[in-house]
Amino acid sequence: MPVSDDPLARERAHLTSSRAALRAMREDVEALDIKDVTANWVNSLVLGRQIEDRIKALADLSHTPLFFGRLDYLHTTREGQPAAGGDPIGTVYIGRRHVHDADGDPMVIDWRAPVSQPYYQASKKDPQDVGLRRRFGYTGGELTAYEDEHLSDPEELERTSRLLQAEIERPRVGPMRDIVATIQPEQDGIVRSGLSGTVCVQGGPGTGKTAVGLHRVAYLLYAHRERLARTGTLVIGPNRSFLHYIEQVLPALGELEVKQATVDDLVGGQVEVRGTDEAATAVVKGDARMAELLRRAVRSHVALPKEPLMVVRGSRRWRVPAYELEEIVRELMDRDIRYGAAREALPQRIAHAVLVRMEEAGEAPDDRVQNAVARTPAVKAVVKECWPLVEPAKLVLRLLGDAEFLAEHAEGLFTEDEQKLLLWAKPARSVRTAKWSAADAVLVDEARDLVERTHSLGHVVLDEAQDLSPMQYRAVGRRCTTGSATVLGDLAQGTTPWATASWAEALGHLGKPEAVVEELTAGFRVPREVIAYASRLLPHMSPGLAAVESVRENPGSLDVRHTDALDRDVVAACVEALGHDGSIGLIAADARIAPLAEALTAAGLAYLSPGEETTAESRLTLVPASLAKGLEYDYVVLDEPAAVVDGEPDERTGLRRLYVALTRAVSGLTVLHSAPIPPQLEQS
Repeated sequence: MPVSDDPLARERAHLTSSRAALRAMREDVEALDIKDVTANWVNSLVLGRQIEDRIKALADLSHTPLFFGRLDYLHTTREGQPAAGGDPIGTVYIGRRHVHDADGDPMVIDWRAPVSQPYYQASKKDPQDVGLRRRFGYTGGELTAYEDEHLSDPEELERTSRLLQAEIERPRVGPMRDIVATIQPEQDGIVRSGLSGTVCVQGGPGTGKTAVGLHRVAYLLYAHRERLARTGTLVIGPNRSFLHYIEQVLPALGELEVKQATVDDLVGGQVEVRGTDEAATAVVKGDARMAELLRRAVRSHVALPKEPLMVVRGSRRWRVPAYELEEIVRELMDRDIRYGAAREALPQRIAHAVLVRMEEAGEAPDDRVQNAVARTPAVKAVVKECWPLVEPAKLVLRLLGDAEFLAEHAEGLFTEDEQKLLLWAKPARSVRTAKWSAADAVLVDEARDLVERTHSLGHVVLDEAQDLSPMQYRAVGRRCTTGSATVLGDLAQGTTPWATASWAEALGHLGKPEAVVEELTAGFRVPREVIAYASRLLPHMSPGLAAVESVRENPGSLDVRHTDALDRDVVAACVEALGHDGSIGLIAADARIAPLAEALTAAGLAYLSPGEETTAESRLTLVPASLAKGLEYDYVVLDEPAAVVDGEPDERTGLRRLYVALTRAVSGLTVLHSAPIPPQLEQS
C-alpha cells in the first residue's frame, strides 16, 4: 500500500489502523473460553467479571479520539540510555489507553506511561529529547487538523497552541469530560505525584483542580493497580448533582471500578437523617471538640470491678481477687485501644489469670481451656459489669437528649450556651424515632469508630473540601488512615458556616498534617474579564488569597445589565444565550428558583435541573446558587446578585456564594439585577 505524501492522510491512516487493532484486542478478549481454566464456580464468576470489565475498557468510543498527540524522540531509548545502547523510541502516539498490533508492538501509548510524560512537560527550554510534539484536532470523532512544535529547533519561536486553546474552549454539552489532551505542566506534576503521600490542591475557579484530582486517580490506578485493587479507591463530592456531572470522566479514561459518594453517604448507614440543624448548632456539632466529648462518653461506660471472680471447672474452684481484675481493666484502659477491641480482649485476659492459677496448681491447660473459661457465665458477668456493650447511635441519642449526661462529659470542653445548642428541644424516645440531622450522623460515625475500627481505603479523593466541618474531615480521614488522599478545594469558595479557614487546619483534622499543599493559579475555563470581575470580592471574603490569572482572552464575555422587569429580561437573556452553541446555566438565589421556573415555563422554554444531563436538544439548566459549586456552563445568566448574598446567614458566606455563581461560565456571563449590585463588586 503506497504511503501518502500528505501528513494528515498518514495520520488518518494510523488512526484507522489503531482502531482496527483496538477492535482486534477486544475481539481476542471476547473469544476467551474460561470453561476449562477455572477450578470452581466462584473462580469462574470472578474471572468472568474481570473479562467483562476488560471488554468495557477496550470499547472504541466514536466521539472520543483514540489518540490526541504524538512525540518524535531524537535519541533516547526505552531504557533512557543513548541510542547506541538500544533501539530508539522514535515516534509514539499518545492516547487514553494502550493499543498494540497483532505482533504486540504499540500503536498508541497510554497517556500515563513514563514515555508519555514529555508530551505534557517538555518545552523549548527543556525539550526532554523530543524533536517534535504534534497535537491533533478532531471534529465529531474525525481527525481534521494537526499542529507541530519543534521543541529542539532553536529557530522556532514558542507560541500558544491554537488546537489546545480550541479544545479548552470547546462547547460543553453533557457531563464533565476528561482533560487528558490539555493537561498543563503544573497540573501534570500533581497528577503524577506518588501514592504514598497526600496532596492538597488549592485552586481557584477554572484552574482544573477537579479534573486534576480525577486524572490523579486514573494515574495511580495505572501505576499501582494491584495494590489499589486490593485496598480500593473512592471519590467524595459535595452532592449527588456534582457526582453525576463528573461520573463519566474516569470511565472515559478506562477506569470503571472507582466508587463515588458524598460525606452524607459515608456516614449515613447507622441512622436515618430526617432533620436539620440551625447553623449555630451545626457549627458546634461539627467542632473537633466533639471527638473528645464522644471519647469521654464512650469510656464512661467502663467500671472497675468491686467483687472477686469465682470460676468453677469440674470439682475445682478458681478465684481471681478484685484488685487483680481491676489491674486488668486499668491496663486495657491505659492502652487506649478501641472500646470494642478492649471488650473482646477482656474475657481472654481474665481467663489467662485463671490459667495461671491452674498451672500453679500443677495442671497443664491449653488454649482450648482458656477459651472455655472466657465463655463461662462468671467471666461474662464481669465483662458485662465492667465493660458493657456500647451502641454508637444510642450513645449519641443520650448525649443530645440527656442534659446531665452531656454536662458531665462536656465539662471544660463546651460552655453552657454551647451545651444548650447541642441538646434537642424535645428528646427522642429511641434511635428509630429521632429526627437525626446530617451533623448527628457524623457524630454517630465518630462514636462507631471509637467502638470498632473503620475500614481504610488505599486512596480517597475529596473534592470541594473547603466546605467540610472538622468532624466531617475526621470521618473522611478514617476512610484513609492507612492510605493516602487527594484533597481539592478553594478557600474562597467556602460557603458553609463552618468552612475551612486554612488547609493546615483542615489537613490536621483529616489526619494528614504532613500533606503537600499545591496551588493552581492559572485559570483555563473562566474568561479573564469574568474572573477579574468576580475577584473584586476576594478582599472582602478571603483576604490574602491570590486571584486566579486567566489565560483566556475573550472580550465581551461579561455583560452586567440593570432592569426594571427582572423575570422578563432574564428569560430574554436565556433565549439570547441559547443562540450560542453549548450549555446554558441560569443561576439564581434559591428563593428565586420557583418564580423563574414559572417565567421559563410561561415563555415555553424547557429547562433541566442540576444533575440532569444536557443534550443538544435540552441545553438550559435552572440552578439554585446553593448547588452551583463545581458545575460549569458555556454561558451563564446570573439573576439578582444581591439576592444570592442575602440568601445566606452572613455576609461573608453570601459573598462567597456569589463568587461561586459568578465563576461558572466558560464563554460568557450575563448578570441581570433590579436591586443595587453588592457594593463589593463595584470597581474600587
